[in-house]
Amino acid sequence: MGSTPVFDYLKDPSEIYRRSFATVRAEAELDQFTGLATNVVVRMIHACGMVDIAPDIRISEGAAEAGVRALETGCPICVDAEMVGAGIIRQRLRRHNPVICTLNDPAVVDMAADLTTTRSAAAVELWRDQLEGCIVVIGNAPTALFHLLEIINQGGPRPALILGFPVGFIGAAESKQALSQQSDGVPFITLLGRRGGSAIAAAAVNALAGDQS
Repeated sequence: MGSTPVFDYLKDPSEIYRRSFATVRAEAELDQFTGLATNVVVRMIHACGMVDIAPDIRISEGAAEAGVRALETGCPICVDAEMVGAGIIRQRLRRHNPVICTLNDPAVVDMAADLTTTRSAAAVELWRDQLEGCIVVIGNAPTALFHLLEIINQGGPRPALILGFPVGFIGAAESKQALSQQSDGVPFITLLGRRGGSAIAAAAVNALAGDQS
């Protein structure tokens, strides 16, 4: 039998962390971002390993700061998928903000049938009492983002911040384009195109909560 291979790799977690963020800052195009927004973008890139997403990230003016202020009030964080909620680092939430996911609520199946839409979109209906001043984090379903925008456009409650990162081939790019072009002025952070996902969405929250590079 041959000897067990020994791999030469970095094992110090602090050094891995430091080099990772240094690499992001060295390789990504970050000139369009400033201050807290830059930290959010760096964290998002770190979560997916793709420095080329930077030009497609859109952050409305003052959105990152609005998110920090909302978190400090203890506002709810409404997420479209359990995976998004699982990625949010609770110990970073200094005000113990509740993380709310209604996707698996027993009422959602019937609501989806009544509304002739997806469960993800129907689950947004159950956020209505929480939406005003909350942070919405969508990392999976384009239909959830579309329905949220419909609620807002109809005069419904307005979140303090929308983090819109639905992923996929049907509706993802279109829903994020709609978010970036909304006329109601709700602060937002999004990644245009098909890319997105729960890890990027959770990373944006963690950056706003203080887990910054």
